[in-house]
Amino acid sequence: MPSIRLRLLTWLVGPILVFNLLAASLSYLLAWTPAQLAFDQGLLDAATGLAARLRPGPGGGIEPPADAASLLGAGAPDASWFAVRAADGRLLAGDAALPRRVDAAAVRDAWMHGQPVRVASVLVAGDGGVLEVGVARTLSQRHQVRSAIVRALVLLEVLFGLALLGLVWFSVGNGLAPLARLRARLDARGSHDLAPLDDSAMPRELAPLVSAFNALLGRIAAGARAQDDFRANVAHQLRTPLAGLRLQLEWLAARHRDDPDTVRSVELLLRANERMIRQANQLLSLERAAPDRFERARLAPLDLAALVGEAVQPFVEQALRKEIDLGFELAPVMVRGDRHMLRDLVDNLVDNALRYTPGHGTVTVHCGASADGALFAVEDSGPGIAPEKRSRVFQRFVRLDEHSSGSGLGLAIVRDIADAHGAEVTLEEGPGGQGSRFSVRFPPL
Repeated sequence: MPSIRLRLLTWLVGPILVFNLLAASLSYLLAWTPAQLAFDQGLLDAATGLAARLRPGPGGGIEPPADAASLLGAGAPDASWFAVRAADGRLLAGDAALPRRVDAAAVRDAWMHGQPVRVASVLVAGDGGVLEVGVARTLSQRHQVRSAIVRALVLLEVLFGLALLGLVWFSVGNGLAPLARLRARLDARGSHDLAPLDDSAMPRELAPLVSAFNALLGRIAAGARAQDDFRANVAHQLRTPLAGLRLQLEWLAARHRDDPDTVRSVELLLRANERMIRQANQLLSLERAAPDRFERARLAPLDLAALVGEAVQPFVEQALRKEIDLGFELAPVMVRGDRHMLRDLVDNLVDNALRYTPGHGTVTVHCGASADGALFAVEDSGPGIAPEKRSRVFQRFVRLDEHSSGSGLGLAIVRDIADAHGAEVTLEEGPGGQGSRFSVRFPPL
């Protein structure tokens, strides 16, 4: 995946390194050229000083001064030699290995005694004509100075380059910080939070992106509202005709109770009608549990035990028909929530327990305070749920086997309502390792 940071660093660091190398080369030239000129001038001064103190010697020769060694730089790290020649090239004094001057250059490079030297020559007038006085010196001191210049420049350029790289890295990171903050704001949002982003503090470059994203959120929110409205309208419109159909079927069963076939057919139709009514009610509960609608709900303190006792009463008749022992262990405890949504949560858990518990079984409803808030639990003696399948039961439209009845929405509604109230739903084995225990733990009031 292409990286904006990497692209910025590539386009910034590359030119900076190139310019840094060019600056280092220029700095080297500016430092070494004056040093070399100073060395050459010192060599010329030595040759001029030596020429000024030459004296005629016996037999027409030249007598060098007694302090010639000091004039040539005796004791310096470099070895030095001199030579005095007549106009015809005859050696009058000094070292014959010192090369003659062949052009107009007063200072030149040469080789002497197998090593490179720097030679300076001056022409002076003598008794026998023009004399050439040359001084040669090895390059050890020059090399030392040049190495010192190079080391200093390398260290300086490395420090300068690292400082520039750090500055570029910090600048790129600071420039990309608004993107990181935007990503953090998006990551912190819930999956159902479709509110538009606040673009008042956004940089100008991000404003079009935020505007486009807000427009997309608006379209998604409109589509989600349309789906919720459609689901709510369908469920609401189905409830009335289904209730009327149930009354007609009950009337028909009462009218033809002497006809066993008719009664059996009507009973089958009544059970199908009951399933349809239940599914319609679940669709309404699912629509109410949607997070965007729950945020507009008004939460208020309420007694959870009283709500559970009120919600469980309609299930007593259903338990009696299946000969199920429906028990209660209710202790007053206050929670903050929406009464209708919590009623849907209780209804779905109790109905689920009664539906899957076989005849002559037990279902126990618990409610009370816990160490970390409030607890509502439903235990049953049914077949239970295998551990590997427990994570799937809270997904929508999931049925664990083909013999299960219902649409697979009840426990999904329970999960959504619990999430909306900041509660946690867990599924465990029932008492004694038999059946199931659904627990809903609410935060403290």
